[in-house]
Amino acid sequence: MNETRGTRKAEAVAVRPGQVWADNDRREKGRTVRVDSVDGRFAYCTVLTARDNALNPRVGHSTRIAVNRMRPTATGFRLIGDVSEEVSR
Repeated sequence: MNETRGTRKAEAVAVRPGQVWADNDRREKGRTVRVDSVDGRFAYCTVLTARDNALNPRVGHSTRIAVNRMRPTATGFRLIGDVSEEVSR
């Protein structure tokens, strides 16, 4: 195996409208977003649930997230709800 310790790359997932992603950043614990559209570099999302300790919940607000953050790293996102191929067409 030719893998350097600690540098394993996170597996990329195709980001598509309708998917639900959870924020892995511990400062945003509990936050989930739904992808509304993707333009190649960015995913435009709606906040579904606010972080656990939010004083000002942003539920329903739109946000833009770089697609390269949509991977399961410590400060990235993890896919928790996918859409079927037919729905995404």
